[in-house]
Amino acid sequence: MRIQYLALTLAFAASPTLSNSTAIEHVLVSVPIHKKSAETALPVTVMSGEELRRGATATIGETLSNTPGLANASFGPAVGQPVIRGQQGARVTVLQNGTSSADVANTSADHAIAVEPLLADSIEILRGPATLLYGGGAIGGVVNVIDNRIPTTALDSTSGGIEYRRDSASDLNNISARLETGNGDYALHASGLYRRWNDLEIPGSAINLENSTDPEAAEETSYGHVTNTDGETMNFNLGGARHFDNGFIGLAVSRLENEYGIPPGAHGEHEHEDEHEDEHEDEHEDGEEEGPEQIRLDVEQTRYDAALHLHEPIGGLEVVRGFLTYTDYQHLEIEGNGEVGTRFDNETWEARLEIVHAPIANFHGVIGMQLKENEFSALGEEAFVPPTDSNGLGLFLLEDYHTENWTFEAGLRYDYEQRKPQSESAPNRSFNSYSASASALWNIAPSWSIGLGVSSSERAPVTEELYSNVEAMTPEQFVVHAATGAIEVGDPSLDQETSRNVDLSLHWQGDLAYMNLTFFYNDFQDYIALSNTGQEIYETRVLAYAQDDAVFKGAEIDSEFALGSLAGGSVALGLGADVVRGKMDQLGDVARLPPMRVRGELNWDNDSLRLYLRGLRAADQDRPGANETDTKGYTRWDAGADYRLGFQDSTDVVLFVQFNNITDEEIRLSTSFLRDFSPEAGRAVKAGVRVTF
Repeated sequence: MRIQYLALTLAFAASPTLSNSTAIEHVLVSVPIHKKSAETALPVTVMSGEELRRGATATIGETLSNTPGLANASFGPAVGQPVIRGQQGARVTVLQNGTSSADVANTSADHAIAVEPLLADSIEILRGPATLLYGGGAIGGVVNVIDNRIPTTALDSTSGGIEYRRDSASDLNNISARLETGNGDYALHASGLYRRWNDLEIPGSAINLENSTDPEAAEETSYGHVTNTDGETMNFNLGGARHFDNGFIGLAVSRLENEYGIPPGAHGEHEHEDEHEDEHEDEHEDGEEEGPEQIRLDVEQTRYDAALHLHEPIGGLEVVRGFLTYTDYQHLEIEGNGEVGTRFDNETWEARLEIVHAPIANFHGVIGMQLKENEFSALGEEAFVPPTDSNGLGLFLLEDYHTENWTFEAGLRYDYEQRKPQSESAPNRSFNSYSASASALWNIAPSWSIGLGVSSSERAPVTEELYSNVEAMTPEQFVVHAATGAIEVGDPSLDQETSRNVDLSLHWQGDLAYMNLTFFYNDFQDYIALSNTGQEIYETRVLAYAQDDAVFKGAEIDSEFALGSLAGGSVALGLGADVVRGKMDQLGDVARLPPMRVRGELNWDNDSLRLYLRGLRAADQDRPGANETDTKGYTRWDAGADYRLGFQDSTDVVLFVQFNNITDEEIRLSTSFLRDFSPEAGRAVKAGVRVTF
């Protein structure tokens, strides 16, 4: 998969290979002071056009997992959270059109992110200094999923499309559709999808028998599939905008319903281990064996968005952008007997204002403000975090300066965040966080450039880091977190963590080739880690949030080379690799990091047919962290073809087929809490048809 490093190269979003591409630059949404990608020194990556449609899957983590520096923290086929340079969870902010996805994905590894890659126009990923625009919580990175549900340009015609795809790995059937129309003044957007799938097919055993200490694991595991991983998703979006001479105002509403099962491995490990409590003593009067619990999640989210864009509203201002979002999210965790075990609710208001000023003595920049109010609650058997209200205020400034061969950028941000738990055992906390960044891009020759970015970011601890199981006074009162099969213990006294980052990038752009090489070094003070203590309570492991200094360092390379023509088509070879290492001073290796990966892709393309073969080699992850298990490496081969039928009335029909994991390799992701209970899909065929007009 070819990814464009926008800070260093032109984007080739309209064409699948370099040999017949035209230099079409992506218009940035996440960095408002830059109209085009090549105008920024900030490290921004974009996935769009045919590249996005070819790589999009049901989860954002899997969609981005072939990108250098990005990985997937899967929890069965319905959940895939993005990992950016080894950071995941609360350190990665996922946005929907510039504001928070407003789900509860950060509170647990088994909670799906409420964004839909299969409906996206583009996905922008910000790393390093660029994350300052979205706060210290984005200390690892920002993923902004953009779907045009509020039409940002005036429309005077009708366009749309419909796609059907099937994936044999889980008998998945997915149909998605989109329609946009307008009369020049008013623009309307409607989109939606319906997806249904069965249990995930895998090679061999669901449980990793080599790492299991359970003598009955071989009898309890499933073979050839992962039990309870079926599901169903519906997502509908309706939006409109009124366009006028210097901007637009728009509204949108979205509805998500997502019902899916959780792989039983982690849940089954601790099921009924609380038999020490009197209320469970008579649950199995006949001495029947209790199998792994079949937990299912029933998610509902309704989201309302409003946006206002003004171009040159008054002298000295180029653009004013305002966003307002209200999200009502809830999900039920349903036990195997059909009863609701836990109910999660999350109600979020978010407002964002960005003001871009005209150049002043070659300085061009944006000043902005961000407000967020959040009410979170979890009630029921798995409620290990008390209901908590959170409030936040962010102020930011980003400026750039251009000379003939140099581009400089610098920014400042201040955040105030407050946590108010509804518990006598959990104190209120408030935090003042300060962040700064600077970057430079030097065009040292017509085909060569070098970029340097430095930043210092502060992140306030989130609710689960502060308050997990904080109300437990005795061992019997600890609540097991079913997703991790562990007791997680927070620390209300946690301080902010501070990250000082350096990014160094080298870029070469030829006529029919490019190469990007990036090195990064992140020095954390008071890094908040969820580490395995090695202790157990009633045979359930204990994970604790603790602070320690840490260092992350790594490298990423991405390249593509045109090899010439063959049989009437152009041939290109893409090569890439990434590696990250994280180590804490006292607690040792950071857990759940991706291994070193090397990838290659060979493409053949003419005007109507594209063929490709992709290979990826992931090394062993033998630095799993304290009291964690190693993860074996793997080699994965994929191949595919796209065939385009064009018609004179601008209607396009694309037939596509992908052969995934051709060798039926057992793939377990070291980034996943569930790596020893649920491997990735085995050999599968994905095929479909896409019609656009």
